[in-house]
Amino acid sequence: MADMSLEKAPMPSQEPSVRAHNFDEVALGYSEETALGEAARCLNCKNMPCVSGCPVNIHIPAFIEKVREGDFEAAYQIISASSSLPAVCGRVCPQENQCEAKCVRGIKGEPVGIGRLERFVADWHNEHFSGEVTLPRQNGHKVAVVGSGPSGLTCAGDLAKKGYKVTVFEALHTPGGVLVYGIPEFRLPKKIVQKEVDTLKKLGVDVETNVIIGKTLTVDELLEDGYEAVFIGSGAGLPRFMGIPGESLRGVYSANEYLTRSNLMKAYLDGSDTPVMKGGKVAVVGGGNVAMDAARTALRLGAEKVYIVYRRSMEELPARREEVEHAMEEGVEFMLLTSPTKIIGYENAEDRRDPKNGSVIAMECQKMELGEPDERGRRSPVPVEGSEFIMDIDCVIMAIGTSPNPLIKSTTEGLEVNRRGGIVVEEETGATSRCGVWAGGDAVTGAATVILAMGAGKKAAQSIDEYLSGKGSGGTE
Repeated sequence: MADMSLEKAPMPSQEPSVRAHNFDEVALGYSEETALGEAARCLNCKNMPCVSGCPVNIHIPAFIEKVREGDFEAAYQIISASSSLPAVCGRVCPQENQCEAKCVRGIKGEPVGIGRLERFVADWHNEHFSGEVTLPRQNGHKVAVVGSGPSGLTCAGDLAKKGYKVTVFEALHTPGGVLVYGIPEFRLPKKIVQKEVDTLKKLGVDVETNVIIGKTLTVDELLEDGYEAVFIGSGAGLPRFMGIPGESLRGVYSANEYLTRSNLMKAYLDGSDTPVMKGGKVAVVGGGNVAMDAARTALRLGAEKVYIVYRRSMEELPARREEVEHAMEEGVEFMLLTSPTKIIGYENAEDRRDPKNGSVIAMECQKMELGEPDERGRRSPVPVEGSEFIMDIDCVIMAIGTSPNPLIKSTTEGLEVNRRGGIVVEEETGATSRCGVWAGGDAVTGAATVILAMGAGKKAAQSIDEYLSGKGSGGTE
């Protein structure tokens, strides 16, 4: 019989006063005892509404039932049949808006902690399982995957399990895409990502780093070189800025650059010589998960004070509630209904020897109010006349979104993109306008969640399999 307690088991975590000064993982994970107790809250619904909320369709009740029985390895096998990155998803997937949002237990109380159980199962497997992965029988077909982020790794994993020879091409020197350059160590330890990549390599997936598709090789050259299909999962690494005065000053970063310097270039390690501004007062402009990551990273790098500057109210803030709560607990200050209008720099341009010359010293802002709802019910921020004020700031991090890099489009014949630079695909298959080429993840949608990118990679892998086995068309035309 199910445990009918209304609250999910809390996630143990570091104390805010301690974790705000280190890059160790904040959430500590369930113990076996806690996992068994939380699994007992699942009703094992026959219609499985939680599965419909999962972009990769993990059989959630089945894996939780195995946890309840104490068969953690069997639980892992159920998850990994649908997901190539279970330890990652258990940490960064917004379950509260997806599978847990559909959980029946959430009607009268809190939903089952599906994400926390997924993390527990994946971590248990990684700690206890050291056996070799059984290589699938090869089918003789070659597929190229561009980008080693969540969509690319998922597509590669699903195809490898079907016997395809898959090569993943990564532009950076370390595979993982946004998982390694964008998400901080305290939310997603890099050893976790490496473990997931190593598992794919055991399945026969080859990973080639330092290969920029569009420069080192083109998509056309891949198709000419014996690859029968190409999946583009190159992400959205082109940062957006507001277009306000002062954005070119020293001390103004895109969140992409700031997080890459900290995460991939190891500025977070003691003794690192990676150039990045540390200390002082930091303003992070934006309200999404990337803004929370940047703000909490700045704090750990030694910032005196960190502000989130967001032009709407807390109700509209798009970041995960858990990340917002963690940021607040750690001391990040939220300046809501506020929008920057100008970044102010040191004005003594004649003294070129002064190290502060050209650096940020302040940011001009204006208070906002929410206007009338539009046809979608969304209330746009409207400036409040006469509400301008100045913030004393040493560093500004712009976290207002990213767009797909135009390099692949500019070097690939017949690839249609939309006005935002996203590759146009067939919704059900991920097929592009170019025969033999698929795309998914942020390269299509712009910046979104890890699990949605994984769902796109999974869908494309199925379509590629149908195409190469003669059951699909392989293009939108």
